[in-house]
Amino acid sequence: MIFESHAHFDDDAFDEDRDSLLESLRENGIEYVINVGASMESTERTFALAKKYPFIYGAVGVHPTDTLPITEKDMDRLKELAADEKVVAIGEIGLDYYWDEPDREIQKKWFRRQIELSREVNLPIIIHSREAAKDTLDILHEMAEGEYRGVMHCFSYSPEIAKEVIKMGFYIGVGGVCTYKNAKKLVEVVEEIPLERILLETDCPYLTPVPYRGKRNSSLYLPYVVEKIAEIKGISTEEVERVTYENGMKLFLNK
Repeated sequence: MIFESHAHFDDDAFDEDRDSLLESLRENGIEYVINVGASMESTERTFALAKKYPFIYGAVGVHPTDTLPITEKDMDRLKELAADEKVVAIGEIGLDYYWDEPDREIQKKWFRRQIELSREVNLPIIIHSREAAKDTLDILHEMAEGEYRGVMHCFSYSPEIAKEVIKMGFYIGVGGVCTYKNAKKLVEVVEEIPLERILLETDCPYLTPVPYRGKRNSSLYLPYVVEKIAEIKGISTEEVERVTYENGMKLFLNK
C-alpha cells in the first residue's frame, strides 16, 4: 500500500479523466491521497474532492506565488475549512524565490500567518521552499514552539539542511525528481536521512518520474519513486512502501 502525500488532482490537467483516474488508484495500491491547495480557488476544489472520495484528504492553504491577493478574510475561510474532518493539513505554504513576484516580504508575511493558522487549528504544515533556504529556516526557527508537525515538500536542498529540518520535527517529501539523472543532491539526501522521515509524493501533474518524464504525472507512477528509494538505500520496495505509509498515516491521519 502506498500513501501519496502531495497531489493536485484538482488541476485542470485532470479535467478529462479525473473521476476514472481517481477510481483506479486503490486497485493499483494507492491507499490514501493528500490533495493540496495552492490558492483559495484550488483549496475549494481540493475540499470538494476530499468530501467526494473517502480515500482523499485535503490540505488547505495558499502557495507563496499566490499570496498577493489574499486577505485575513481568506484566513477565516481556511480556518473554517480546517474544522472539517477531511482536512488534515495547512498547505502548501512557504517561500518561492525562483519567481520575482510576489514581493518577498509579502510571501514572508503570509508564510508566518499560515504557520499561525496551523497552530490555531492544530494541524501539520506542508512547506514549499524553492531557492529560499535561509529565509525559510529563519522563519521556522523564529516561530518555533517546540517541534513542528509537517513536511518539507519537494525537497531540493542539501543533506545538511534536510537533517536540520528533521531535527525541527519535519518529514522530507520525495517524488519523481529522485529518478532524474541530475538529481545527485536529492539522492544524497535520501541516502543520508532515515526512511522513517521520508514521505512519498508526486506533486502531480508535475515532476513525473523516469521513464515517463515529460508526461502528465499521477499517483500511479509512485512505484517508480519507491523503486528508486529502495535502490538508493539498498532495501526492498516492500520496506519503502511500508515505512512511508506508516509515516503518512502518523503525520496526517494520527494513526
